[in-house]
Amino acid sequence: MASRRGATAVTALRPLSQMPDAVRRGIRGVLTDIDDTLSTHGRLTADAYAALARLRAAGKLVIPITGRPAGWCDHIARMWPVDAVVGENGAFYMHHDDAKRKLTRRFVAGTAERADHRSRLAAIGESILRDVPGAALASDQRYRETDLAIDFCEDVPPLPRSAVDRIVALMEAEGMTAKVSSIHVNGWFGSYDKLAMTRVLLAEVFAVDLDAQRERFVFVGDAPNDEPMFAFFPNAVGVANVRPFLDRIASQPAYLTPREAGAGFVELADFLLAPG
Repeated sequence: MASRRGATAVTALRPLSQMPDAVRRGIRGVLTDIDDTLSTHGRLTADAYAALARLRAAGKLVIPITGRPAGWCDHIARMWPVDAVVGENGAFYMHHDDAKRKLTRRFVAGTAERADHRSRLAAIGESILRDVPGAALASDQRYRETDLAIDFCEDVPPLPRSAVDRIVALMEAEGMTAKVSSIHVNGWFGSYDKLAMTRVLLAEVFAVDLDAQRERFVFVGDAPNDEPMFAFFPNAVGVANVRPFLDRIASQPAYLTPREAGAGFVELADFLLAPG
């Protein structure tokens, strides 16, 4: 197999079925992107939702790691069959203690800093929309605490790659970190990412040293903003629709599901829960 770092060919990815049995049996937790990984064409299917529940019932830690907003993540942490959620590309985690009926919300930035950033993000968003015809604020922007999400294909006609690259460049010119998902360009002030907050969450809530146990966790995703997770986890998995983004992902997942999006996630759950 070619080196994962810097690889760009889909042939570098192995079929999920090639994960060794000893590795499969040792997986303790499943960390998953949401959009176009759990969801399919913008919908969370019954099979994908049931797969989350089956994994958790089997004793796996199940944690969505998403670019979606704080407002969504409050609901996810409380009501989905998951153990916690990391949102807005690593700006926070939320964990609901069912016994204590308490939701913990842990942010990288404090309340005052987040408020200051939101006013700056609003102005930058207006500027980007003037500069990039066809782009729009993401429909979930009003529920965000820390970042700016520019829609390039969720609720608008798909924009060309050149327009997506222009959005990234405009954000970076403002001193922001910018990441491309399958539907949005997300930008924020700060150097955090999905991996950094996942590490904090697992240490603070579950007493897991992720650096020592990373081989016991699977991350599954589909887009360039998942690259920190793909790079870190030796058993990272891409659902099949990651293929169009592989030329923009230097550190690719180790394995690939046969099917796309939510169906690919279900295949992963079935594989991990298979007897033997």
